[in-house]
Amino acid sequence: MRIVVPVKHVPDIHSDRKFTEQGRVARGAEYGTLNELDENAIETALRLAEADGPDLRAAHEVIVLTVGPAEADGAVRKAYQLGVDTGIRVTDPAIGGSDVFGTAHALASAITKIEQDGPVDLIITGMAALDGLGSVIPSLLAAELELPQLTLATKYEISDGVAQITRELDGVTEVLTASLPAVMSVTDHVNTPRYPNFKLIMEARTKEIVQWTLEDLGIDAATVGDAGARTKVTKSAPRPPRELVELHKDTGNGGRALAEYLINNDLV
Repeated sequence: MRIVVPVKHVPDIHSDRKFTEQGRVARGAEYGTLNELDENAIETALRLAEADGPDLRAAHEVIVLTVGPAEADGAVRKAYQLGVDTGIRVTDPAIGGSDVFGTAHALASAITKIEQDGPVDLIITGMAALDGLGSVIPSLLAAELELPQLTLATKYEISDGVAQITRELDGVTEVLTASLPAVMSVTDHVNTPRYPNFKLIMEARTKEIVQWTLEDLGIDAATVGDAGARTKVTKSAPRPPRELVELHKDTGNGGRALAEYLINNDLV
């Protein structure tokens, strides 16, 4: 089985995130990281590759794929630390400023190129990227590749060329099935990602990351980046500072103080 896991290098959620003058998310290796929700997708792929036992692990390939500048290598190297086999980064100056549509197009083109070396059985993504929270890449990938999509899986089973998932939506439990190849996204409830081990951490430092350009993928630069973006950031502002917390020590009138606060702030 060959599994491709698209991943993203995102600003650390604890960093002071902001936009550049060009309306792009400010990114940098010094405060970037592998998207946390992508770790669930990597764990899912690794468990599938390991399901037949250690003797047959080499018969399966887990490939991580990302789009971005050199800083995005950090996401791929983190994936190497977890145990993936191959890492690929699509990089090109013209990709800068791509929205979800341009990114999905680049990823789909890269997956098509990967298939030149053998069929891809499954594409597994996380449920969202924590910088944009668009949650649409799985569906856009499925549309680009003309594959069935099984999204937001909390449970899954792969058997005899068929994938079955369970997902929870607004109090409704759905069970979906599709023949492989397919695109599947998983939530953070599907598993608990493993910790890197020391041996893999050391190997990840020097392991090759394959780099492809738009020319390698046969992509017209006008379809990605700022030129091909269908969305645009027109305005941004820093998050306002938190208001000072008002503390009341309950000396017997705490209920009245709470009621007055709710009424004065139109919260009732």
